[in-house]
Amino acid sequence: VVRSTAQLAWADAGPEVADPEVARLCAEAQQHLLAGRWLDMATLMLASADLLLLSPSAPDKAADLECILTVICNLVTMAGSEDEALEIAKLICAKLTHQPPADKPTLRIKVLFSLYNLLPSLSGKAMVYRKALEVAAAAAGKAAADCVVPTFKNIDAFVAYWGIGKPEQRELFLAITRILKDHKGMTKDYFKFLNKYLATFDGSAGDADAIAAAKEEAAAAIVEFVKSSDLYQCDLLDMPAVAQLEKDDKYQPVYELLKIFLTQRLESYLAFQTANSTLLQGYGTFW
Repeated sequence: VVRSTAQLAWADAGPEVADPEVARLCAEAQQHLLAGRWLDMATLMLASADLLLLSPSAPDKAADLECILTVICNLVTMAGSEDEALEIAKLICAKLTHQPPADKPTLRIKVLFSLYNLLPSLSGKAMVYRKALEVAAAAAGKAAADCVVPTFKNIDAFVAYWGIGKPEQRELFLAITRILKDHKGMTKDYFKFLNKYLATFDGSAGDADAIAAAKEEAAAAIVEFVKSSDLYQCDLLDMPAVAQLEKDDKYQPVYELLKIFLTQRLESYLAFQTANSTLLQGYGTFW
């Protein structure tokens, strides 16, 4: 695999340049193999694969690249410890997420899911899954989103299986909302995961800094609730992340609108509409 990857990566350089480079890489790989240095082996293999990820390869080369990356992922099963496997996984994730997100996003996500299935570490699995979401969100395309959206129905089981804490759950739910926000036909799921994200804030002192960053999502949840034609109840008023909007200069009117819809009558809404027509127009013609 090292030889094939190197030959593909250096194919445009000509034999005078390519042949010595391929020979050097193969020699290094043999040393790592004999010594059982799997982290070093991953670093070496990823260097060549990195060039292929950035190249405008033909469709047949994309299949080769997927096979190569899958073999590299299998190095986590060779590692001498769970920690070493996790370090290899981090290297692979870094290569697959740091380049232009629009470049081969579906391939990257497929490889990350292969890596997920190979990793023994539950925390490692959670990390790799979040990286797949990162690629899907950055790609901003339906094809990439379609790779991950079907997995969202199992997210509660995943969270329980991984055993991750509130901060990690918060990061996960926020990543999912960013994918669903512009995904056609997923409005209810978007609202559901906004709720899951906001529910991770309990209003404790430890949440003070993080909760302030949730204002935009809290306002978005209110807007989605009010826009919906078939949602009549919600727990948003009981959430500290939403309650903070009551004293926020920017979002206070949105919070007031939520209170009107949940606790007041039509005349209150009509008065609000008269006083805040510009605000309502800004959220769309559905008003």
